[in-house]
Amino acid sequence: MNKHRRKPRNETMYKAILSLQTLDECMAFFDDLCTVTELMAMEQRYQVASCLDDGMIYNDILAETGASSATISRVNRSLQYGKGGYRVVFDRVKEKPE
Repeated sequence: MNKHRRKPRNETMYKAILSLQTLDECMAFFDDLCTVTELMAMEQRYQVASCLDDGMIYNDILAETGASSATISRVNRSLQYGKGGYRVVFDRVKEKPE
């Protein structure tokens, strides 16, 4: 038996995130939910993904974000072989004017 098998996800948290209506609500929720280190890691991964999507090379991304090459590689794998979550967000953010 594989004891490292992932448990089924509880959708409650994801539905809660979808209920947030403003940037301030979203920031407050994630500030309460995550540690500063966790937030910084997520923000860095998103920045790396954005840089990769813009066609930047690893060395330039490393210089701009401070991310390790392992983090850049991991994010790149998610962009290439993941479930498309980054793509959905990038497309929607580009559609909406600020």
